[in-house]
Amino acid sequence: MIQTILCLSDTHNAHRRLSRLPEADVLVHCGDCTEYGTEEETLDFLQWLCELPYRHKLFVPGNHDVCLHGATVEGLDPNCHLLANSGITIEGVHFYGLPFFIEGFEDSLIHSIPSNMDILISHLPPLGMLDESGMEGISAHYGSELLSRHIRHIQPSYCLFGHVHAGYGYRISENITYVNAAIINDGGSMNKPILLQINIPSQKKTT
Repeated sequence: MIQTILCLSDTHNAHRRLSRLPEADVLVHCGDCTEYGTEEETLDFLQWLCELPYRHKLFVPGNHDVCLHGATVEGLDPNCHLLANSGITIEGVHFYGLPFFIEGFEDSLIHSIPSNMDILISHLPPLGMLDESGMEGISAHYGSELLSRHIRHIQPSYCLFGHVHAGYGYRISENITYVNAAIINDGGSMNKPILLQINIPSQKKTT
């Protein structure tokens, strides 16, 4: 049974600086594992990820991870999964991954997120949820309004994301737990990974 999820995002090549990671049933990385999206950066991240001693490891690409745009990744450990507009069910828990690339990102990808999943892993935040950032005292929200509306419609139990470094943290709204797991913050220092104790309703959605 899945009880704990360790959430990471926006490590930007700093993944090997993460030490003494806490135990969890599933590790989730919400994108921007690289800085420049090169094959070398990506392979180093994937090697590190495969070496981690978690039962299940899931990741989605972010806008920096251009090497993964449309890519098919082979040779991963059987318990390590790239989710790119696709889902997976692990021990009865339904996960779905929404990557975010500046090029080729369309509204239809958001509309395709199914209603019967429990945990959405998205690089892009929903509008108004841990998506605020700004410089020189001027703040703006960088999340997606369409994604926000779709999440409220399908009602997943958890929505995990990153992208906006200053939005790090978690919030509960309308019975949905939102987590911005950005590791690198706007100042260049590192936030701690967020460990979730999850509780998925026993009655699964089927529509």
